[in-house]
Amino acid sequence: MERSAPSEVTAPDASGPDPQLAVTMGFTGFGKKARTFDLEAMFEQTRRTAVERSRKTLEAREKEEEMNREKQLRQNEDTEPTPSGSNVVRDCSKSSSRETSSSESEDSSDSSDDELIGPPLPPKMVGEPANLGEDILGPLPPPLSEEDDDDDEDDEGEEENPVQKIPDSHEITLKHGTKTVSALGLDPSGARLVTGGYDYDVKFWDFAGMDASFKAFRSLQPCECHQIKSLQYSNTGDMILVVSGSSQAKVIDRDGFEVMECIKGDQYIVDMANTKGHTAMLHTGSWHPKIKGEFMTCSNDATVRLWEVENPKKQKSVFKPRTMQGKKVIPTTCTYSRDGNLIAAACQNGSIQIWDRNLTVHPKFHYKQAHDPGTDTSCVAFSYDGNVLASRGGDDTLKLWDIRQFNKPLFSASGLPTMFPMTDCCFSPDDKLIVTGTSVQRGCGSGKLVFFERRTFQRMYEIDITDASVVRCLWHPKLNQIMVGTANGLAKVYYDPNKSQRGAKLCVVKTQRKAKQAETLTQDYIITPHALPMFREPRQRSTRKQLEKDRLDPLKSHKPEPPVAGPGRGGRVGTHGGTLSSYIVKNIALDKTDDSNPREAILRHAKAAEDNPYWVSPAYSKTQPKTMFAQVESDDEETKNEPEWKKRKI
Repeated sequence: MERSAPSEVTAPDASGPDPQLAVTMGFTGFGKKARTFDLEAMFEQTRRTAVERSRKTLEAREKEEEMNREKQLRQNEDTEPTPSGSNVVRDCSKSSSRETSSSESEDSSDSSDDELIGPPLPPKMVGEPANLGEDILGPLPPPLSEEDDDDDEDDEGEEENPVQKIPDSHEITLKHGTKTVSALGLDPSGARLVTGGYDYDVKFWDFAGMDASFKAFRSLQPCECHQIKSLQYSNTGDMILVVSGSSQAKVIDRDGFEVMECIKGDQYIVDMANTKGHTAMLHTGSWHPKIKGEFMTCSNDATVRLWEVENPKKQKSVFKPRTMQGKKVIPTTCTYSRDGNLIAAACQNGSIQIWDRNLTVHPKFHYKQAHDPGTDTSCVAFSYDGNVLASRGGDDTLKLWDIRQFNKPLFSASGLPTMFPMTDCCFSPDDKLIVTGTSVQRGCGSGKLVFFERRTFQRMYEIDITDASVVRCLWHPKLNQIMVGTANGLAKVYYDPNKSQRGAKLCVVKTQRKAKQAETLTQDYIITPHALPMFREPRQRSTRKQLEKDRLDPLKSHKPEPPVAGPGRGGRVGTHGGTLSSYIVKNIALDKTDDSNPREAILRHAKAAEDNPYWVSPAYSKTQPKTMFAQVESDDEETKNEPEWKKRKI
């Protein structure tokens, strides 16, 4: 490629400097001859410099490669002598080919001036593309043998077994209370667990803040005297949906403070679509998986309602399940699909109804006899791929449904007793297993966690949990840990140190902290904020600082001395000393009780009293006054002195 350029650039002719032009332009120097530039010579010089630099770079690179080859040959000779010879021949042939190619490229670059200016391409990029990865990444690994292939196939077969992925090697037990743990919730990050039960309590557990004592850091009763039926964290993890036995669902934040409470509807209105909220007891609730602040509840008033956190005064929309004859039917459980476009609800007549979230009139899918009529279907759950629905029925069955062909169940498993209206079922994080719990009578065995394979629905594995029913189960996809709620007030966490992440592994390694006595309060403090100032108790503070000051005081921190035995010493008087105080102290402890018979003690003085009777009647003879009263005549003397007429009358 030729470049045409003027060989000489000169300034225009000028007779002389123009002073007016210099004033106008602002600088002088007009009329001087400009410098001349030979562009071809400059390009040639640049090309030669580039070629020289590229040659030096290639020579340095070839030297480094030769040194590396020599080191590699020495190592190969030490380990395998025969193949090293072939490597030497191959490397030599490669080096010779590289030298010839580099020399040819240099000759061609010198001979032809029409080529592009710059360093030539590396020889390996042009001639040997197969050796590029070998030089950059090192020697390629040897091909796998048939035995290695078989081992890899065996490993793949073992990895395909879903039972090996169950994290059940270790467990921890969280003591919620004495009554049934009927609700479990774990935030999306897996940092906090929340449990609720029949004792109306909701307890918060922080895996990162707990130690080996496994104690909850907060306990509260958000719904007063109503049993907790469902707890679920939102998709952002900043809010918790609390569904209890009342007709009003609540939303609390991560610390337990109330965010909103749904309004209660008018129970005297016949059409439930015209009320602003539920009018009967709730069953369960669920957050929308995609939209922040939207959740769903179902109730005994035969409705499923959608809510928004920003608008607690009225629901967003109402779904009314109906039988095939158009009658009301009560939904016992409800859930969203994974994409949030479908809403599934199981009803008391045994049907499962699925609506489009934006169409509230007619269900999109309706299977009328999914489970036995009159039984409470306790759970419906979508798989992670969104194509399969699992239902846990009150008829002791677990069924699997395909949403694309919702005319019959894919699989059905029986013999899974349940006695609670909130018995769970869930999918494993890899969608290959389905988990549910079983119920037992008290003292009649142990509750189990049963695992079914999704593809064949075989009963793959069982875990004996405790001697009570298994009510709730939750398999967190991020932690790969299984949380279980039981009927005896326990919440168990199953994990594997190798397969699980964080969660229970954080608190197991921490030792139990001892309670510091200095941080405790001395006595119970009654808080009376509305009392008058004169009756208000001063606010009691922790005595830790005061105890630390007293410890530094030599008088207050003096250890009491033991009592002195025997005579006094060191300025201290003994208990049996010669002083009056010692005598009094000694006689105070004497036993002066009289255990003799009181009758014998009195009769002891009977003979002396009989011989000298002074203390009975003679004792008063000296002090008695003389008689001053008139003598009274007897009755005979009175009758003699009476007149005759009185005697006759008588």
